[in-house]
Order: sequence, then structure tokens, then C-alpha cells
Amino acid sequence: MSAFPLPVTCERKMAARGGKRAAERAAQNKTKRAKLNGNKTPQTERKPKAVTFTPETEAEANINIISVPPPVSTGKWTNKERVLVFSSRGISFRTRHLMMDLRTMMPHSKSDTKMDRKDKLFVVNEVCEIKNCNKCIFFEAKKKQDLYMWISNVPHGPSAKFLVQNVHTLAELKMTGNCLKGSRPLLSFDPKFDKEPHYALLKELFTQIFSTPRYHPKSQPFVDHVLTFTIADHRIWFRNYQMIEEDGSLVEIGPRFVLNLIKIFQGSFGGPTLYENAHFQSPNMNRRMIRQATAARQKERQMVKEMLKEKRSEEQEVLARDVTDEVFATPAEPRDPAVQLQPPEPQRPTKKLRLSELKKKTQMKRKGLR
Repeated sequence: MSAFPLPVTCERKMAARGGKRAAERAAQNKTKRAKLNGNKTPQTERKPKAVTFTPETEAEANINIISVPPPVSTGKWTNKERVLVFSSRGISFRTRHLMMDLRTMMPHSKSDTKMDRKDKLFVVNEVCEIKNCNKCIFFEAKKKQDLYMWISNVPHGPSAKFLVQNVHTLAELKMTGNCLKGSRPLLSFDPKFDKEPHYALLKELFTQIFSTPRYHPKSQPFVDHVLTFTIADHRIWFRNYQMIEEDGSLVEIGPRFVLNLIKIFQGSFGGPTLYENAHFQSPNMNRRMIRQATAARQKERQMVKEMLKEKRSEEQEVLARDVTDEVFATPAEPRDPAVQLQPPEPQRPTKKLRLSELKKKTQMKRKGLR
């Protein structure tokens, strides 16, 4: 059946009735609230209570005064350094934990999703631009066992590529040291960083990336830990220590890792090569040398076995008679054999004599002659 539309006058009347009912309900609710509250004034109109002290002496008056210290960070946040810390796909759990530790250490850091391994490294510059970051720490995993770390100044460079070795995270170390989250660190560099130009460039990069900007909103105005960068065996050793007392005693917090420098580029994630480490040996070459050493040892063992088999299979050659063997042979003096003209007397064995004597004695006892 088809529904007939209502006339316009009916619709207007129904709308007017609904408006009247809503107004009546609102008036009823107001009257109910007034009855419940009574003569109480609203919370906004209440005046705060004034607490007065009546000290007897001036000393008590000075003690009762409550002084609120001014805020610590009264300055302005001017250093707008932001570091993007993320990685490519295929990293291990240890690399993921190291990345999270670095993010907790640096309050001025930002995170992003993992980048696809098929994408080129120039895409990282665009990601940093989207995230409004001017520094980047990028972890690149290869073959699920080699970890590379890129440190770059986005977008103009320079950038450095490292091989990360001997990674130990905070959860793995379980050190006794501890520090406040978001506190600003002291950066301690080896004196060798000032002697060579490529180390001086890396020192400036590390300083701009790992140092927390002053008056950062997420940072704490305390300095209670030290980040040390030490050069040994053509590698950079990273450590994090807690400052316990003012005399300089330190306790390690973690994480810790070793950076083996590969190359320094002029641009961000590419460009002309400014420095190449001559002491660097790729992990593929290192594994190849280890395999060759084990194969050489195995070949040597096999050759020794074959030589022993050849020696055993060879026929022993019979040497001819040597004439010099009879030189030291001295013949014995000849002796005349003793000739016996009479046969020797037969000798009776002692056991038989003893047995015959015992038999005679026993026979004599039986007969009673003895």
C-alpha cells in the first residue's frame, strides 16, 4: 500500500508540539538541580580560603615562609636538531633492541617504519624531509648477519658508512649503571680525533647527532652520564657510563658496540668519496679467508694420510750382504771335547726316595714293629 503524504499544516503543528515539550523538559531539569543544590554557590564563584600564620618571633616567621624555586629551564629552545633513527627490513632482534636503546638515549630522536630493501638509499633523504629531521642514523642489514650503520647530515651531507660489530644491548648486558631518561650526556672523544682530518669530521657528526639540544621539551636539565668514543685497532668503540659522584667514578650502563669505518661520502647517502679506510676488510672476504684456512688444513691432513699409505705399500728392499759386518766378529778358542769312557751312574730322584721311605715307615707301624 502506498503511504499518503501529510499536509503541510499537520507537519508544522507536530514540530511546534515537539519544541514545546523540549522546552518544558529543560525547565523541569533546571528546577530539579536548583532544589538539589539549594542555596550553594557554583564552584567558579567560590573564593579561595586565606591561610594566615601568627608567628611569635621573626625566626618562626622565616621558617613558615614557603618559597617556590623558579623553573630550571628558563631559556629558549634554539637548537632544533632532530635525528631520525630507523632501519631496513631483515634486521635481527639484537639490532632492533640496539635501535630502541639509542632512541631512549636521545630524546630528540624520531622513529619511522622499516624501509624496503629494494628501495635505494636516496629515499632516506625524502623520509627525513617528511619527518622534519636534519640528521639520520640508518641501520642496513645484509644477508641476515652483517649490520651496517649510516650516519648522515640530511640533505647536503656529509655521510659515513660503518660496519657494526660486537653489539651488546641494555637488556643483554644487565649492568649496574643507570641514568635519568631524557637527561643530557657529556661526549668524551679520544685525542686521536683531533690528529687526523677524517676523524675530526666524524667527531663533528657524532657531536651534532648524539648531543641533546639545550632546553629541548623532552629533555631533562641534568647531566648524569657520559658517551665515550675511543679509537683502537682502527675502529671506534662506543660506551655509555653513569657518573656516580663528583670525583669522576663511572659505572657502565650500555649499550656498547664497535664501529668499523668503511667510507665517508660528500653527499647524503652517496656522492664523491672523501675517505676510504684501507684497513677495512669486508665480512665476505673475512669468511672466505676462514673457509680457505680450514680447507688448507684439511688438504694437509689428507696429504699426510696419502704419504703414509704410500710408505706402507712400498716393498721392503732386501739389501745385499755387507762384507764389513764380519770385521768385528772374533772366533772363540777351540776346546777339546771331554770323552767319558764309563757310563754315568743313574741318579734317582729325591721325590721317589722320600715316598719309598714313607711307605716303609707306614708298613712298619702296621706290623707293630716300631
